[in-house]
Amino acid sequence: MDRFELAAWLRLLETPGIGLARARQLLAAFGSPQAVFEASSAAWRELMGPKAAEALAQPPQALDALLARTLTWLEADPRHQLLTLGDPDYPDPLLQTADPPLLLYLSGRRELLQAESLAVVGSRSPTPQGRDNATSFALGLSQAGYCVVSGLALGIDGAAHEAALKGPGSTLAVLGTGLDQLYPTRHQALGRRIEEAGLLVSEYALGTPPLAPNFPRRNRIIAGLSRGCLVVEAALRSGSLITARLASEAGREVFAIPGSIHSPLARGCHELIRQGAALVESPAEMLEALRPLTIKSAPQPAPVSAAESASDPGGEQGLVLQALGHDPVTLDALVARGGWPAAQLSALLLELELEGLVARLPGQLFQRRQGC
Repeated sequence: MDRFELAAWLRLLETPGIGLARARQLLAAFGSPQAVFEASSAAWRELMGPKAAEALAQPPQALDALLARTLTWLEADPRHQLLTLGDPDYPDPLLQTADPPLLLYLSGRRELLQAESLAVVGSRSPTPQGRDNATSFALGLSQAGYCVVSGLALGIDGAAHEAALKGPGSTLAVLGTGLDQLYPTRHQALGRRIEEAGLLVSEYALGTPPLAPNFPRRNRIIAGLSRGCLVVEAALRSGSLITARLASEAGREVFAIPGSIHSPLARGCHELIRQGAALVESPAEMLEALRPLTIKSAPQPAPVSAAESASDPGGEQGLVLQALGHDPVTLDALVARGGWPAAQLSALLLELELEGLVARLPGQLFQRRQGC
């Protein structure tokens, strides 16, 4: 990514009043951040309305400083990298979620984005038993080759990261701050160790401080990167339950460790179990539940008629549009209909989304746009 492309990405994502939904809408309409800012204000108004178009016309005041800070950060260490939604290395599980980040900041072992991963989350003030459970489960999962994903918070998150670093699966921490603002302060040393042997990830620009609204939002990345989510201890009103809900909505397995009926920190886990989460008492039980199913050979896509070919894009894109039909459909259903590998299908859907032919809906649904 050169300086001009980076500047366009930062301007798009940091302009007040735009947000991820509108940024995604602009990318779908114009194709790239640079193309967005080469478009006319009239085109912006037609797409988003006058207020958003006016905001987009004014570069953020701190854009030049942010660009300089980001370039310096990228040049300071080869482990410092950026990853955009259209990059071939963008992790497929996260791409399949309803609200994938458009730009990720990385520091550490980039290849862990492609690893089989499991989230381990829980209370910031765990019981001694809860901390021990987080340690034993995270170590067992890492020794089995799973990358343990968590949020670098105090308590269960920190214990899970510490234990996972001792196994070959290692660990990935998703931050609610910029990667140059490791938080909490007590976990700065742990964060540096993860940077050395694991991976730090954030969607927030460098310099972003710990702001309360950012932490619940980062939980969707923890859930999205992971094949399953284990809640060790949690109160009924807990950020960990948000992560578990997001994991469930993304079609991931949710696990919970039971506790004493007298412990407030067990009530969140018990509620998850009542809602259908798997009760687990050992890492082995999780690993057994996650044992992959045998995948049957998928059917070949049906041939496209001449009439359909005339109205649809050619090649694979045309076949995907035909398989979509005109009702919302899940990625799994499209895989079954067309026989594409999930990763290839996700890439094709992203191309169609950026071309404005397909809409990504909440709940991992895709729909062909009207008139396409």
